[in-house]
Amino acid sequence: MHYNILRPDHPGDDAIDDATITTIKSHLAQDGWTLLRGYDVDMARFSTLSARLCTRITFDPARDHSEENTQKVDAGLGPIGLHIENGNTPVCPDIVAFYSPRAAFEGSQTTICDGRSVLARFDENRRARWSRAITVKRNLPEALWKRYLANEHPAISRPEEVTERHILEFKAAVPNQDFALCEDGSLDYSLTINPVRESTLSGGAAFANAVLGPSHNYEPPRYVFGDGEEVGADEIEELREMAESVTHEINWQDGDVAILDNTRVMHGRRAIVDANRQLFIGMGIL
Repeated sequence: MHYNILRPDHPGDDAIDDATITTIKSHLAQDGWTLLRGYDVDMARFSTLSARLCTRITFDPARDHSEENTQKVDAGLGPIGLHIENGNTPVCPDIVAFYSPRAAFEGSQTTICDGRSVLARFDENRRARWSRAITVKRNLPEALWKRYLANEHPAISRPEEVTERHILEFKAAVPNQDFALCEDGSLDYSLTINPVRESTLSGGAAFANAVLGPSHNYEPPRYVFGDGEEVGADEIEELREMAESVTHEINWQDGDVAILDNTRVMHGRRAIVDANRQLFIGMGIL
């Protein structure tokens, strides 16, 4: 993977203007991600950048908001496995951006893995196996699924506005999902996804999903193939080792912004040593 750092052309030329946006999109199409270093970025400008890259902003209901279009990344101190952001949700973002106003002095590197490189390491049998659809199954607490639905349903904006009608309308609007409402208000939820997918930005197939990823704020999911076979821990570990062999690290500096094609490039994190580090996320649909 090409370590793609985008810097201002001249001292003082550090605004993220239209030309910079065009270059960012070119890097995403070619390499799947880019890193902005040396630009004049603060929280407000990062929020604006997220909105300029995406026609519609999406959110993770388990995270706190920082600005109108961004949220704070807070997922404990341990390492985080490779995943695409919100890869187990019905509306998966096309683009994900991260902003580090304060970088860690040690550890906390963000890991980057091009799903095309992982797929290239598959033999014929493994490629055929993971080119099939899989179903993600887990229970979602009432507070989280209502926050998510309030953001995604066009007719409502607050969780307390959610009714059964809104649930059914969202189910009809987004295929391949199902649910059962539990007595405690939670949802037994399932979503069928393609673990190998084409990039929305540049085409080309990639192993891009959340099978190797975290469940910090959620119940760990089960992954089941269409024939009922559940993906086991040993196979996930084999995939993790394969992906690690083509994984790179972002060693953050204060003010850096990383932007990823979330339909091609997976990301994760090494363990946090410096708990004072700060990282924020903005994401959305093209």
